[in-house]
Amino acid sequence: MSRRWFWLQLMIGWLPVWGLFATLILAAHPRSDVSTALIVATRMIVAGALLGLIVQRLPRRLPWPRPFRPSFLLIHVGLAIVYAILWLGLNALIEGVVKTAPVFGAGPGIMPFLMLGVWLYVMVAVVSYATQANERAARAEVEAARAQLSALRAQLHPHFLFNALHTVVHLMPRDPQRAAKAAEELAGLLRTTIEEDRDLVSLAEEWSFVERYLAVEGLRFGDRLRVEADLPDETRAAAVPSFALQTLVENAVRHGATPNVAPTTISVTGRVEAGALTVTVRDTGAGADLATLNRTEGTGLRRLRERLAALYGRQARLDLATPAGGGFSAALVVPRHLPDE
Repeated sequence: MSRRWFWLQLMIGWLPVWGLFATLILAAHPRSDVSTALIVATRMIVAGALLGLIVQRLPRRLPWPRPFRPSFLLIHVGLAIVYAILWLGLNALIEGVVKTAPVFGAGPGIMPFLMLGVWLYVMVAVVSYATQANERAARAEVEAARAQLSALRAQLHPHFLFNALHTVVHLMPRDPQRAAKAAEELAGLLRTTIEEDRDLVSLAEEWSFVERYLAVEGLRFGDRLRVEADLPDETRAAAVPSFALQTLVENAVRHGATPNVAPTTISVTGRVEAGALTVTVRDTGAGADLATLNRTEGTGLRRLRERLAALYGRQARLDLATPAGGGFSAALVVPRHLPDE
């Protein structure tokens, strides 16, 4: 909850108090006109607001106890009385400065105003503690989301690295030289994976990482793996979840190229339409049964869906399809914005 909303709540809460003050003033001074009563009521509320600046800081100095303790309530009862007395004194001081007739005297007529001072304290204190509780809940929600994203990213990294390492192991007995080259590329990928801790990166950065990953897989598949990319500049500047495109391309390599003896083409396209970025990865492999895939979705795609939900809620989606011409496609759709926005 913002500070602006905090003060808006207090203003809304003070409106009936303002009217009540004016009514009490008219009752205490029947000869006063309405405009004078409203001016004096405004002055009294301003005095209460000035003292409220001190009360507004109380949640930091006197946090809500868990479990609740009666002493906490007693402290606030005492503070409310002190606030009411100071409020009445401040009003009396202002009356002396502007040389107006006193609104309340020292007799029994002061009690309604004293009770109003206590009520003002309670109103400011309640809003202050509610604001602090909402801010704490919002921070906890953000931290929980960050922890969830970190956990998902941590689960994704070993999955991806295991598959890349499998490529190196696969090459070692057949072509040690290419295996050494793949191991070198894998070391670079590992370095990026460890150092990258951002949730969102530009598509250009993500594609650069994917190209290095494809270089490793290219050493394994040779001419059997072909890659086509169509990523206009307007898409490259947009933000995507880190390792999202890599997950889709890896899925295409594993399920499209690996089982296929014939050459497989993986195409990566990006488009910006209606404020959304769509990145589509399509392969010319054997395709997949969508009903079965939805029930047995692999780790990479499942983790990606969970990350999308954590980052964007319902504003993002992952669409899987088996095109009529064969193969398989996965379309990542996210709101279009820059990584730093």
